[in-house]
Amino acid sequence: MSTTLDILDRLIGFDTVSSRSNLELVEYAEAHLNACGFRVRRLPDPDGGKAGLYAEIGPPGAGVLLSGHTDVVPVEGQVWSRDPFRLTLEGNRAYGRGTTDMKGFVASALALAQRAAAIELAEPLKIVLSYDEEVGCVGIARMLDRLAPMLGAPRACIVGEPTRMQVATGHKGKVALRAICTGQAGHSALAPRFVNALHLAADFVTALRGVQNELATAGAQDPAYDVPCSTVHVGTLHGGRALNIVPDRAEMMLEFRHLAADWANDLMARIRTEAHRIGRAYGDAGGISVEQINAYPGLDVDPADPVVAYVRKLSGQPHTTKVAFGTEAGFFHGLGIPTVVCGPGSMEGQGHKPDEYVTLDQLAACDAMMDRLLDDLRA
Repeated sequence: MSTTLDILDRLIGFDTVSSRSNLELVEYAEAHLNACGFRVRRLPDPDGGKAGLYAEIGPPGAGVLLSGHTDVVPVEGQVWSRDPFRLTLEGNRAYGRGTTDMKGFVASALALAQRAAAIELAEPLKIVLSYDEEVGCVGIARMLDRLAPMLGAPRACIVGEPTRMQVATGHKGKVALRAICTGQAGHSALAPRFVNALHLAADFVTALRGVQNELATAGAQDPAYDVPCSTVHVGTLHGGRALNIVPDRAEMMLEFRHLAADWANDLMARIRTEAHRIGRAYGDAGGISVEQINAYPGLDVDPADPVVAYVRKLSGQPHTTKVAFGTEAGFFHGLGIPTVVCGPGSMEGQGHKPDEYVTLDQLAACDAMMDRLLDDLRA
């Protein structure tokens, strides 16, 4: 595991918070993979400040794909007792931003690349590194058109998000929305004569709570999730300029996270129907527009799918799970690649928290999974 820890030390040292560039990390990974004999392609973001990577080694063929993201969540507003961008080893823990989510897995994959370079493979090992996963899987969506022809048809894909090394067969899809509520400006002394945009917003929030209640009581259910139904959530609401002015505009950000059984288009239509109904109640002077700003697909793999048994054998974990958070797995699954999520660490216990850490036991278990994968790919 020393190689994995050495690489993790380098990865943690790159401040790849999603709002910043990841190019220094990409250059390091690219040089490492090239030195290991991989065929490497950089996939720049259209804006130029970030990039993803695709790399493979071995003969042409299906092979196995490992996928990880390079960005991490911010540390601002969190109280850390250690430098978040320096790997700190204490007892059975490795501290640093991204150790669990998900540079621990990326370090294990890059260490595997070094071992793969020393043997003859019967089929290829493939690696994808993405960016901007933490802000809604934006990077992989931008990479996908260029990436898909390179991938071929791997017989398995492992997305290494933290699952305590259990094989995760599902997570919900997500759609993020912006709603603009429009009213009429006027003096607050004459407030009843004008349409208050915040009143529309309040009515819309109430309607969305009604949609959530219906999903909880009459919608699809999957007890494998902590929250077994699809969810609707309002995250921000802003409106008004001064107390003595009737607000003519309010803006809210909302999302829904949906089970595979609840179609995203159906939920979107329901939300827009509620927006139209509320706006119509205020006449021509009021209205609500809803626009989609981001989305990523969910994952729902049949437990009987061969990829589940295959990765369970690699991981050494007999149980499967489903995770509450989103991943990039749905993008690969949508390409027809059998995909599951499996990686070291715990999102619930460690991810996105101050003093984020991954245990050395979990890293060792991930390295052991990589060794079994290499044995399976060798000639």
